[in-house]
Amino acid sequence: MSTTIYIRTLKRAEHTVFSVDDGQKTYWDNQFDCSVPYSSGQQIKYSLIEALCSELNVMRSPTIFTSKVKPKSTGKEKKLEFDGEGEVFTNCDPSYADQLFGGWMKAVKGSKEKTLKRRSPLSISAMRALHPLLAGVPKENLSYDRREFPNNKIIIRDESGRILTEDEVLDFIDNREGKASLTSKFIQKQSRASGLFVSDIAIDLRRLFTVSLNSFEPEMSDETIEKLKSAGWLESKNVFGDCLVAPKELREKWAKALAKAIVNWKITSNQSRTFSLMDTLAISISDNANLIAGSIRAKLSEEDSRKADPIVDESLSNVETFISLQAGGYIQTKGETADALERAEQALIDKMLAFDYENQI
Repeated sequence: MSTTIYIRTLKRAEHTVFSVDDGQKTYWDNQFDCSVPYSSGQQIKYSLIEALCSELNVMRSPTIFTSKVKPKSTGKEKKLEFDGEGEVFTNCDPSYADQLFGGWMKAVKGSKEKTLKRRSPLSISAMRALHPLLAGVPKENLSYDRREFPNNKIIIRDESGRILTEDEVLDFIDNREGKASLTSKFIQKQSRASGLFVSDIAIDLRRLFTVSLNSFEPEMSDETIEKLKSAGWLESKNVFGDCLVAPKELREKWAKALAKAIVNWKITSNQSRTFSLMDTLAISISDNANLIAGSIRAKLSEEDSRKADPIVDESLSNVETFISLQAGGYIQTKGETADALERAEQALIDKMLAFDYENQI
C-alpha cells in the first residue's frame, strides 16, 4: 500500500511578480549563466491554504500574538509600558482545515506549557523554472503620471523638513533649474517574471487525516484531544503510534477541497498591473518520486545549446498525466483535453480517500 502521493504541476506565468518585497525573487543558475525567477515553498503553501479555505468558505484559524509589558513608575502613579514582542503561534487545533494540513509549532518561552508541534502532511517545493532557459526576468520602467489633473496637491520640503508655503512653491517653480516634473514619478528597472514553472507536492497519507497522541512529542493539548473525541474523531494507531483519525464525512469534504486547491492555487500580487492567471498547463500524479520528475521535464535542443524544449511525457507507467487545452500553445502534445484539470482533481480525491486511515496497521 502506497503511503505517499507525488504531484508535479506545470504553470505558465506571464509578466508578473511572485513577491513585491524588493521586486521579483531570483537565484543565479551557474550552468546556464542566467538569473532565474522563483517562488518559495512557503509562499506556495500559503497560496494553497488560501485556496483551500476559499473552497471550504471558512476563515483561517486564529493567530495568537503575544506581547510583554513592564511596570513604569511616574511619580505616585504606576503604569505599564511596552517591553517587547513575544511569540506568535496558532491555536494548534486540527478541527481547522488549514491547521490539519498546514501543521503548527507552539513553543512559549519561559512557560511550563509543553511544546506542541505537528509536521504538515504536505511537503511543498519552491516553484522554479521548468528549465533556466524557459523562464526569464525582464526589466521595465514604470511611471506614475498625473500631470493632466488640475487638482494635484504639491508638497515641497526644504533641507530642515519644513513644508514650503504656496508663494515659496510658486517662486521655486518659476526659477527652478532642470525639467523634473512635480506631478509624475518614475520607477526604474522593475523585475517581472515570465515563463514555464514547476512545483512539486508530496502528500504523506499516514499523517493527512490523523493527529498523534504521543505524550512525549505532543501535537495537541489535552483539551483539544477531548474536543476532537467528542466531535467524532476516532482513536486508532499508525506507524507513529496512537492517533486520532478525522471522521469519514470530514475526510470526504476536506479531500475534495484539498484536491481543488492543489490543482487551482495561484500566487496573487498586491500590484494589479502584474496580475497573471498562472494557468495550469499540466499535472502529473504518481506514487513514484523518480517517475514524477520525468513526467514533466525539459530537454536541451540538439541544434542550439542555448535553447530548451519543454516535454510532457504521457507514456510513463504508474504516472497519470493531465494536460489542459492551453498547454498546446507552448508544448508539443496531442493529449490535451478540456476537462483535464477536473479529472486531475478527481484522481487526487480517489487516491486520498482510498487510503485506509482507520486501519493503517
